[in-house]
Amino acid sequence: MAEKEKKCIGIIFGGYSNEHYVSISSAKTVFKALISKINKKLFSVKAFYINKYGVWFDNKQSLKILRENSSNNTIEKYQVLHKEEINFLNNIQFQEIDIWFPLLHGSNGEDGAIHGLLKFTQKPLVGGGILGSAIAMDKILMKKIFSQLAIPQVNYIAIQNEDLSDENVKNNLSIKIIEKLKLPVFVKPANSGSSLGISKANNKSEIIKALQTAWEIDSRIIVEEGLNVRELECGIIGNLKLSTSEIGEVSYSTDWYDYNSKYSMDNKIIIPANINSQISDKIKEIAVRSCKALNIYGFARVDFFLEKISNKIYLNEINTIPGFTSKSMFPMLWNASGLNIDQLVAKLIDISLDL
Repeated sequence: MAEKEKKCIGIIFGGYSNEHYVSISSAKTVFKALISKINKKLFSVKAFYINKYGVWFDNKQSLKILRENSSNNTIEKYQVLHKEEINFLNNIQFQEIDIWFPLLHGSNGEDGAIHGLLKFTQKPLVGGGILGSAIAMDKILMKKIFSQLAIPQVNYIAIQNEDLSDENVKNNLSIKIIEKLKLPVFVKPANSGSSLGISKANNKSEIIKALQTAWEIDSRIIVEEGLNVRELECGIIGNLKLSTSEIGEVSYSTDWYDYNSKYSMDNKIIIPANINSQISDKIKEIAVRSCKALNIYGFARVDFFLEKISNKIYLNEINTIPGFTSKSMFPMLWNASGLNIDQLVAKLIDISLDL
């Protein structure tokens, strides 16, 4: 393919988010896939890094971070809060981009904010739209919708519009949680990812501490019953027709699947998961149905609990910009389903053009 026929892919990564460094790792993986022997004939790449204060950097500076020999020093030197007006309109350089590939995990990315911004460039993007991203990111809204559709979920309590700086409020909420839910419980920020801000609580004092931890990230909080479960995950790609990957299982040595388990420790990944075909088919059916219910398309990872005693399936959450790191399940699920990382990235770009 001639140089002028190549599609220019604009990777956006980093961001003002507690998943900043996960985003950088994901972007490095996608960048490497786009410049692979096969894909470099099809695509050129421009990159736009957003530092932890929301300052955008141009393509030349951003590519330095994505290169394999980049160091933490390269990243840290960009962590300067520029005392100037918002600069993304200067550095976004959208005229040369054919397709956007946003890889901003967490707030300002996975919540649909970046999708809304990029919509004004009138260029296609890899991933879902504003609505599905925003709803899936907010666990309270997502769970309320799924409750109406009888999609199975663990018992939960939603906490919002509460002043958790008040000790009496936290004390009263902890009593309510103990009355309504079986212990242990998991306390989660409604808008976060990578298990950041999540705590497992076994008693009242731990619940109060967990509420404070979650509230420091988000004023909207979900509290769920903690069942004895297996963690199963399913990848989704497509638009009008959604395709499902093999079902994968994460077996971890920690008490629960926390941030360190996801990114810092060696877990046992089993793909396909050791489950019968009936459970596998049901998980895939719920994954597709839940994504369609929230208007999620492009790509996503749908996470499930499988209760060990009863084999009951519960939908946990949907990630509309799942990780692409070396330890991320989404690319591993599709690799086991016949698409290696280079093929997967190219496929996702093709899907974005079919909208």
